[in-house]
Amino acid sequence: MHRADRPGSERSFDALVEEAASAPIDGWDFGWLEGRASEERPPWGYAGLVAERARGVAAMLDLQTGGGELLAGLPALPSLLVATEAHVPNVAVADRRLRPRGAHVVHARDEALPFGDGRFELVTSRHPVATAWGEVARVLRRGGTYLSQQVGPDSVGELSAWLLGPVPPSTARRPERVRAAAQEAGLVVDHLRTARLRTVFDDVGAVVYFLRLVVWIVPGFDVERFRPRLVALHHCIADEGPFVAHATRMLIEAHKP
Repeated sequence: MHRADRPGSERSFDALVEEAASAPIDGWDFGWLEGRASEERPPWGYAGLVAERARGVAAMLDLQTGGGELLAGLPALPSLLVATEAHVPNVAVADRRLRPRGAHVVHARDEALPFGDGRFELVTSRHPVATAWGEVARVLRRGGTYLSQQVGPDSVGELSAWLLGPVPPSTARRPERVRAAAQEAGLVVDHLRTARLRTVFDDVGAVVYFLRLVVWIVPGFDVERFRPRLVALHHCIADEGPFVAHATRMLIEAHKP
């Protein structure tokens, strides 16, 4: 008998999915996936780069901060640190993390930042949904730096294809387009690096939680809508082992001349 056809496999599927579907996803915290999924880290060490740059500036802005997880881990903060977040539940999470350290959390969208021109020496953003390059350039001081780790093209494409079927290669998020957009906003691109990173899901619950949190991988993801493909994935993992995909990342560092 195939392992996927043994009695109880569907019950196991239901239990895994129910647990993942009910887990809280406030903030930008992947801790729930510990021991159930893993992703290779980019070689440049983004958190360390941010910590290094933050030590040398007086005014810093972090865009799309999520729950403030990255900033909360910095060993030292600039005298003025502001973080923005558009998702209201995340604003409260970030505020609880960062306010005790003297940082300010603002509910704002990148397309209309509520700050004066040239206000910050350093602007950072980890995995922004999109980059409002004009606003980044506007709030940067002359000589200031934008440092961002971004999701690259076709990230975790194997998982998208499993659920959606063949997906045409994306023309968005490609390094050449990122470079062109930064330059069009008046920034000088100093570094632009890419990485392809092995990503492993040990059970279907990890997949469900991941897709709830990272909404652009499978737009409109819903357990019931994709139940047949999720059941098939559960069986595949039971028979063949963890599901392996590949994330793509970009590191861009640019300055305002």
